[in-house]
Amino acid sequence: MKLRDISPVRCLEWFVVANLGFLGVDIYIAHRANQFREPTEWIPVFFSVAAPLLLVPGALHVGRHSVTRWIDLLVGAASILVGLAGMALHLSSAFFVERTLHSLVYSAPFVAPLAYVGVGLLGVMLRLERDERAIGWWALVLAVGGFFGNFALSLLDHAQNAFFSQTEWVSVYAAALGASFLAVAVVRRERAMLRLCLGVCALEAAVGLSGFVLHGLADLSRRDESFLDRFIFGAPIFAPLLFANLAFLAGLAIACMLRAEHPERTA
Repeated sequence: MKLRDISPVRCLEWFVVANLGFLGVDIYIAHRANQFREPTEWIPVFFSVAAPLLLVPGALHVGRHSVTRWIDLLVGAASILVGLAGMALHLSSAFFVERTLHSLVYSAPFVAPLAYVGVGLLGVMLRLERDERAIGWWALVLAVGGFFGNFALSLLDHAQNAFFSQTEWVSVYAAALGASFLAVAVVRRERAMLRLCLGVCALEAAVGLSGFVLHGLADLSRRDESFLDRFIFGAPIFAPLLFANLAFLAGLAIACMLRAEHPERTA
């Protein structure tokens, strides 16, 4: 593969592959906290092992072949189903029983499985849509949805310890900022607005990396537990990286839109 063959759309395809694989690692750590009490908790882990392998041929751009295209579409649809089922199961763990704000905060995070829905929708869209401008717009819409979900996650997760540290509010503000700016860019696709959003994406990535470091330091400070248990029962080490991940998705979406406006500049 030559460097000139690497386009934002190609990067989006590998984004889907990488995210489906990494979600399995994140979920494995999360479900280890209750020792996989329910057998269904293994489903997303196994899915995240198989799905990236099935998507690799399409990402290598044997993907225009009808067989790999249908495989990619089926994997995307399966990812959406896994995410929706996971959300329902997370809510049924406590919220559907008690229906209180307390049960919503302290039950399994119902928004988290929707990551599979977002990645699945992105994968399906990449196989159904050919126009680069439209691909960028839809990817940006998904990034906006991701930031709204991250806002809910940040708020609910940090509410469990009553926002013990003031720095925990940063993630809430950052998610709201990202969702707001990118939502405006979805509606107003002027070049200046898109470029401004690239700066916002850089800020969101910095917030995510900083949060990753802070969560890691907090986990390492738990001296009374084994090294692995510090990360299983401590602050979710990979959660802040969702900011960087969504920023990367939004950046690729904006790159698609800008490239479609002036293809001669990227030739």
